[in-house]
Amino acid sequence: MKRTIIFLLALMVSSSIGYANLSKEADSQSNVVLNDTSSYQKGYSNVNGIKMYYEIHGQGMPIVLIHGGGSTIESTFSRVIPLLAKSRKVIAVELQAHGRTSDRKQDVSFEQDADDVAALLKNLNIDKADLFGFSNGGTTAMQIAIRHPQIVRKAVLASALCKRNGIPDEFWTFMKQAKLENMPEQLKEAYLKVTPDAAGLQTMHDKDAKRMVNFRDIPDEQISSIKVPTLIIIGDKDIMKPEHAIEMQRKIANSELAIIPGIHGEYIEEVTTLGSGSEQAAFVIPMIEKFLNKK
Repeated sequence: MKRTIIFLLALMVSSSIGYANLSKEADSQSNVVLNDTSSYQKGYSNVNGIKMYYEIHGQGMPIVLIHGGGSTIESTFSRVIPLLAKSRKVIAVELQAHGRTSDRKQDVSFEQDADDVAALLKNLNIDKADLFGFSNGGTTAMQIAIRHPQIVRKAVLASALCKRNGIPDEFWTFMKQAKLENMPEQLKEAYLKVTPDAAGLQTMHDKDAKRMVNFRDIPDEQISSIKVPTLIIIGDKDIMKPEHAIEMQRKIANSELAIIPGIHGEYIEEVTTLGSGSEQAAFVIPMIEKFLNKK
């Protein structure tokens, strides 16, 4: 279990891989291609040289869901999308080389992921949205708030990492030796279910691992530049240290902190935590909605 949890975070703090056949499913001449059924839509958007897959569920104030590393929309957010979509327009994305989104010939970075999400929202004609990023996606959400503050209304940073000392030293040792066979089976299955490409899975793994090995602290001045209302969430048995979340909360002026019982991702019932029988999303999502609805 310990190795699985350590590997999971490593993936969540990086993102990348692709599917060569995406071009067959999206019109290369248009920015957005949709399959529209009532309040559910899915499609691809031409974003900074990749074809980014996204889904839209529900109607209302837009909220962008950003998955963890090595993950898909379904593996991170399948349990919470139906809850959020009751009252919001949920825009769930898959980042470079993850799930159904294509890759580019360069290493992945949180900064590039942030720019890709910002470009997607522009293509979708969404001027401002709430952000909800988990783990790797939480770090990407931080970069969006830093690099594109004008498009962010509020941010939920769930198990986000901003400093190397925020997680135990053994994590970094593990990442230097990361191998695909140590990746949680649930994440491998989730990827192959939507993109049956073993080579793509390996690429995603390798790029994610490299991003983590090379991860650098986000400077304090950048963290403190985040001015939008921010909710920081972490599990009390998370990979990130509680002290890391507390320090982040102190650096972001207009922020709140929630420490929830459970392991990494259990509070949103992420796929690798389902064996615990947790039903925490039923009370964590209302807490998030209360924060988002607060004037």
